[in-house]
Amino acid sequence: MATAAAEHETSVRRELGGFLRAHRERLAPEEVGLPRTARRRTSGLRREEVAVLSGVSVAWYTWLEQGRVDTSRQVLDAVARALRLDAVSHRHALALAGFAPAPQGPPDRDPGCDSGLRALLDSWPDSPALLLGPGLDVLAWNRAHAALWPDPAELAEDRRNLLLLLVTDARHQRLLPGWEPVAMDLYRHFRTRADRRPGSSALGRLAPRLRAARPDLAHWWTCRSVGDFAPRTVEITVPGERLPRVYDMTLLLAPQAPDAALLVQTPRPAGGRRPTGRPSPGAPPPGAPRP
Repeated sequence: MATAAAEHETSVRRELGGFLRAHRERLAPEEVGLPRTARRRTSGLRREEVAVLSGVSVAWYTWLEQGRVDTSRQVLDAVARALRLDAVSHRHALALAGFAPAPQGPPDRDPGCDSGLRALLDSWPDSPALLLGPGLDVLAWNRAHAALWPDPAELAEDRRNLLLLLVTDARHQRLLPGWEPVAMDLYRHFRTRADRRPGSSALGRLAPRLRAARPDLAHWWTCRSVGDFAPRTVEITVPGERLPRVYDMTLLLAPQAPDAALLVQTPRPAGGRRPTGRPSPGAPPPGAPRP
């Protein structure tokens, strides 16, 4: 048990180091008031620059990125300020360092077995809803979802993953022409939880499948951005209908099942407002290659 705990701690430290390194490499010198010289070989900040801005030694910051040392909250707050982390990314870094409540319960507990969550899905007869596992696997759905979207029961079990379907399945993309920002925000939601559970098989399976299925979206899969899925209004284009249907899409976390979530689409009445959200940063431009 002690060995397993030590291995988990090492894995999480490495995730923290990789997370900080990714932010350092994409932060331009001018964003922190440093000059960009002709001799600079990389576009991001150097380790020594982050160390100076954070008030720590270069050797110690290097070890932090390499996952070789623990850190205090005060120092990590200073590093977060130096890297200009937003509130969500700052909280994520703190969680990786052990300064936020850790997810409770077994990492791979199956929330699909929770009868209460399934009953909740069935209580929404007009709102398509999915029960999603930690790795965004589709564990359960209601009749409203099967009536609007391709019925998950007709898919092979290993294909029942919402993010994988959005980025690879033409039927899902025809129904949701604005699938890119939805998929990118779902990926950020996934990354937030994957970093905190490096030993979870449910979370670990998805990343390589996404890379293999859509290598043209490599800039998505290598991105270390994290965040919570933002509620939005979406248009669903149903074949044979002249106007798209308008839904409010929300991701609800399920407190009784760690890292499980309910994706609910609440229909808007005719004449309801159209989608106003901008595409998430990192989403491919219109006309990007699709399956």
